[in-house]
Order: sequence, then structure tokens, then C-alpha cells
Amino acid sequence: MAYFFETEEHAALRRSVRRFAEEQLAPYSADWEEAESFPVELYAAAAEAGITGIGYPEEYGGSGGDLSHLIVASEELLLAGRSVGTIVGLGSHSIAVPPILIAGNDEQKQRFIPPVLRGEKICALAVTEPGGGSDVARLRTRAVREGDFYRISGTKTFITSGVRADWVTLAVRTGEEGHGGLSLIVVERGTPGFSVSRALKKTGWWASDTAELMFDDVRVPVENLIGEEGSGFFTMMQNFASERLLLAGQCVAIAELALAESLIWVRQREAFGRPIAGFQVTRHRLAEMATRLRASRAMVNEAVQRTLAGESTAGLAAMTKNTATDMCSFVCDAAVQLHGGYGYMRESLVERLYRDARLYPIGGGTREIMNELIAKMELELG
Repeated sequence: MAYFFETEEHAALRRSVRRFAEEQLAPYSADWEEAESFPVELYAAAAEAGITGIGYPEEYGGSGGDLSHLIVASEELLLAGRSVGTIVGLGSHSIAVPPILIAGNDEQKQRFIPPVLRGEKICALAVTEPGGGSDVARLRTRAVREGDFYRISGTKTFITSGVRADWVTLAVRTGEEGHGGLSLIVVERGTPGFSVSRALKKTGWWASDTAELMFDDVRVPVENLIGEEGSGFFTMMQNFASERLLLAGQCVAIAELALAESLIWVRQREAFGRPIAGFQVTRHRLAEMATRLRASRAMVNEAVQRTLAGESTAGLAAMTKNTATDMCSFVCDAAVQLHGGYGYMRESLVERLYRDARLYPIGGGTREIMNELIAKMELELG
């Protein structure tokens, strides 16, 4: 089902991305999930297909487009590729590159962005810390300037693509406590003191690597600072609304896939001599799944349109993320229930989607943090 904002350009994009996903992802996605990894060559393949560059300027090797194109492409990758972990890992640049695009200078943009969009380099965003979670203001990783270098010490965790990343956009504290003392610095693989302390095992998103990163007196040149000292939080905030809408769009796609699998199942599975689709309790459950799914799609549609129109959508994006993540959790849980014992088996796609869905009320800002943001931005209770 298309979004209301879609044009023929979006339809052509859907066809192109779907073809890539059907050929390059779908035949292997289940194996990659079980292996908890996908081939690194997939980055170059996605770049060659023009997928990695969607939403980025052509001058840096991008394919053009905006948030609406990213939403559409992500949906098709999930629907046709059938692996949330692969898509999340393949798209980790979508949160690591924008801060450089927003606040970086020309030299930084030319140095860091094109190799990623060509599929030659892998990058990650490193913000979350073991003791902070969603509370960015408590960030403890510190960067102290010494002449032409910063010395960085601290730990980051839950970093998507952290194991493979050639460089990370790192949130650090360069000043006082609170939001005003935060900055962003690019740290490259191979810099002495920068290491992957461990790869993390997760409930879902198995095909994507997730890491804990250690920074032990890491010496990074000043020219790797993104923007001005103390501007890091503001830069991150500019990208949060888009990130949360992209996550909401992924939830819509995951739920769409779970519903489609359920419709196939209830028509072929029999109980008491007839397909279980013939029972009222089944039909009503499916109706509730479809209704919540369509409502969430409508919210994503409105939020994307308002964002592209230049409106401030921090509160609306938070509402949309919460609504979509709640919906996705409900739909995937219902899909497992409809499948019965088979829905609990690892061979079942809905079992994997059920696990994958659980991260969305946490990642990109927890549900509770989103409610605080809604109270502040939409209800003026801050």
C-alpha cells in the first residue's frame, strides 16, 4: 500500500528497490539472520544499485531524493528482502552521515561521505553509553583538547555496525555538564586506543552487528571535529525527527509483512474441518491488525509531509514513532498467535519479526522519552 505523498518517481523507486531486494536479499536473508552477519560485499552492491545514496546530494555521490524516498526504499527493502537485521546494518550510515552533512565543512564532507555512499566504507553513530541510555545529557565520554588534537576516553554501547565500522561519528563531552557541553568528532578505525571491546548478542536484528566500543586515550586531530565545540546536541537534534520517522516507517513495513504472512496462513491452515480464516475470532483479529496498520501509515504520511514542508515536527515524530512501534508490536504478536505453535518456531518468519519488533520502542529514543518530548513540544508542559 502506497503513501499519499507518493508520485510516479516514488513508484519507480519502489520497483527498482524491490528488484534489488528480491535478487540480492530474499534468497539469503534467513541464512544471514542465523549466521548473525551478512557479506560485506553487500554494501558495494547496494551502492551500485543506487540504494545507499538515496536521500543524499549528488555532489557527494548520492542519488538525490529526500525523507520520503528513504521511507519508500526502506519499506521495499523490508517487504521484499525479509530481513530486518540486514536492512538495519546496511543502512547504519543513515544516522552516521547526516551530522556531517548538516554541520561538517566541505573538506569533511568530501573526505567522509563519498566513500560510504560508494559502498567502500562502513560507518556508525556512537552516542549511547552503558550508564546513560536515552539520556544524552548524562554523556560521559570526554574529549580534551591538547593543541591540534583531542584526547578521548570513554565507552559506547549498542552501536549498530560498530564491529565493522571504518569510522564512527562519536558524541563526546568537550565542555560543561548538560546538553551544551556536547560535541561530535569522527574517529577512524585503526586510531590507537580505539577498539571494539565486544560484539553484542541481541534478541532480534541478528544479521546486523552491534558493538561496545572502547576509547582509551584516543588521539584524534582537531580537523575531525564536526561543527563548533558545544554544538553536538543541536546537530543531533536536527536529525532525530527524520530518524524516528524512518523507524516508524520500518515498523509499518514489518507489520505489513507480518499481516501478509498471517493472511496466507489462515487461508491454508485448517481446524475442525475448515480454514481458520472462517472463524470470527480470526477475522476480527486480522481486522484489528489491518486497522492499526493503516492508522500508523497515515500518521507516518502526515509527519513526513509536514517535515518536508519545513515544519517543526519533533513532537509529531515522537507521536508517530510511539504509535507505529505499539502497532508493530501488536501486529507481530497477533501474527505469532494466529500461527499457533508454528509461530514460535525459528523457521517461521513471524517468529523473527516478533523478535525484531521489540527493539523499536527502545531504539531512537525510548517510548518514555518520546512521551516526555510530546508533553513538552505538543502540550507545552516542559
